Amino acid sequence: MKRLALLITATALTSGTAHAENEDVLAGIDARYENTAETARKLWEWAEVGYQEEQSSGLLKQSLRANGFKITSGVANIPTAFMAEYGTEGPVIAILAEYDALPGINQDSLSTRALIEGKNASHACGHNLFGAGSVEAAIAVRKWLEKSGTPGRVRLYGTPAEEGGSGKVYMVRAGLFDDVDFALHWHAADENSAAARTTLANRSAKFRFRGVSAHAAGAPEKARSALDGVESFNLMVNMMREHVPQQSRIHYVITEGGTAPNVVPDFAEVFYYVRHPDPAGVDAIWSRLEDAARGAALGTGTKVDWEVIHGNNPLLVNEPLAKMMDNKLRQVGGIEYTAEEQKFAEGIHASFDKPSKQLGSQAMVQPYNVSLGYGSTDVGDVSYATPTVGLRTATWVPGTSAHSWQSSAASGMSIGFKGTQVAAKTLTLAAIELYTNPALREEAKTAFDVARGPDYKYQSLLGDREPPLDYRK
Repeated sequence: MKRLALLITATALTSGTAHAENEDVLAGIDARYENTAETARKLWEWAEVGYQEEQSSGLLKQSLRANGFKITSGVANIPTAFMAEYGTEGPVIAILAEYDALPGINQDSLSTRALIEGKNASHACGHNLFGAGSVEAAIAVRKWLEKSGTPGRVRLYGTPAEEGGSGKVYMVRAGLFDDVDFALHWHAADENSAAARTTLANRSAKFRFRGVSAHAAGAPEKARSALDGVESFNLMVNMMREHVPQQSRIHYVITEGGTAPNVVPDFAEVFYYVRHPDPAGVDAIWSRLEDAARGAALGTGTKVDWEVIHGNNPLLVNEPLAKMMDNKLRQVGGIEYTAEEQKFAEGIHASFDKPSKQLGSQAMVQPYNVSLGYGSTDVGDVSYATPTVGLRTATWVPGTSAHSWQSSAASGMSIGFKGTQVAAKTLTLAAIELYTNPALREEAKTAFDVARGPDYKYQSLLGDREPPLDYRK
């Protein structure tokens, strides 16, 4: 009995010491709040789109270098991609950081619709927060590794062009995750959740139709309209929607269709996305999409070619890691609004026709479950390279949709910055748990091997193309 009592006492002391250390780590993150918020705001103001994030990646590298990280720039033949590492031995834990903005949307950090003159992109998906929060987590983990003397390497991956550019896919393809033991990520959202949420696989391409121009009134018989090709293509695809699996998604935007009604356009372009839970499902729909493009060209007397722009595998869920992340998120908790933030949130909330969530839910953590999300992310390819886990935090007003002016507004002010702190703290606690819990590491790696299957071989959905560095130009 005496031996058992001593063991219990030793365990309690160890647990208490670990708790105190974690509290110190979280206090350190709080102490650096202004730095994290300033970084997030600068990225928000710059709003650099995919593969053009020179200032944004430069600022993140500068912060990491100043905190003792070794920087490797221009990885995977992408000028704005980088890796930053601290440590020389032990488990390698990767933290992912994004920082690209969305084109074609514009909003000030106000609770009413307000454009910023001359701006044609914004952080309506919160990647400014993603970048700043992940860098803060990496710095906090580095400080803990140094102070605790725990063997381990923390590696921050600067991953550009998540929005339609698949930056991480090229990094996976280049073997940059081959020696990583675990990868951590997070995302801006309107709720706090570490649910085991998978995503849809997807592929995109720009379909380019070429015809013959002529005067639309004086010599229409001499013309073959490239725009007719695009419109015929779109009509066939829209009819095809009735005959694809329920969980599929197909969407497009005409990126070029002519300049004047009286000039028959000899060039037109449409940009397509196809999504499905299974990569094989994407392939099956994609084959029909290509057939429709050929048919549209044949029927309109035009020619068509296409360029695959990006492609992502679905996110591979790792439940042992997801449950651990859920536990850490509950330790950190949600966020509380100040009176000023509450007023801002009420203004945003009033702009919704039918709010899907109520104000106040930002202070709670959503129940854990396993679900399918209908978005797509290049984190999916990372999750097939190494056991991967993530979370979402309430950086936006409850009920806010991603890719909206409301999400952009909150991403540029304190509500977004507070949610970023929740993410940085949770990621840091998750990394510490992985460094100090060999049983969890083993369980997660076993689950990873089972989920991939014994004969798994990686295959990207964008083929062997090089990074489309000009796809946003």
